[in-house]
Amino acid sequence: MTMRPLGPLFGVSHSAAHPVIDTVGPLLAPAPVRRRPKEQVAIVDGTLVPTRDHRLAAQSKNYRYSTNLQVAIDANTRLVIALGEPQPANRNDTIVYRSSGIDRQLAGRAVMTDGGYRGNPEMIMPYRKPRDCGELPQWKQDYNAGHRKVRARVEHALARLKTYKILRDYRRAGRTLATTTSGIAHLHNIALAS
Repeated sequence: MTMRPLGPLFGVSHSAAHPVIDTVGPLLAPAPVRRRPKEQVAIVDGTLVPTRDHRLAAQSKNYRYSTNLQVAIDANTRLVIALGEPQPANRNDTIVYRSSGIDRQLAGRAVMTDGGYRGNPEMIMPYRKPRDCGELPQWKQDYNAGHRKVRARVEHALARLKTYKILRDYRRAGRTLATTTSGIAHLHNIALAS
């Protein structure tokens, strides 16, 4: 709901509803998962969230002002276990992974990603084709096929997070995006757990 219908619903103006939402919102968004065993495998991927606040957003490959949001899920339970701080969308995933703080949240854990995270040697990534345009050996092709099947889980989680309209066009202040995303991740985890 937007502020305009939300205010009259509770008998206040829409401008009075805005500070209440800003105050109560962070209280409703606890950490997605509190206990994280070290032996779990995390799958990380980034997604672009169109953001109207140009102080945080930057023009991205889709020519909209967006932010890059890094999301990590547990490979087995598919629960969201970590979120990075939103970064401008004109940065690639390798840089955003380090600057968003998600690398520190996942320290000591096995992390699976796509090929866009080159430069982070601790990650589990698919094999790339040789530069001479040759074919990969069959065992590397089989590994990449298995890698794609497991990594698809984070793509599905991102699609479920974006079913919330607020992540398809974020109109609030950019500084509130991390809290909003944390709340949506919490709702996602509750829906999966029940």
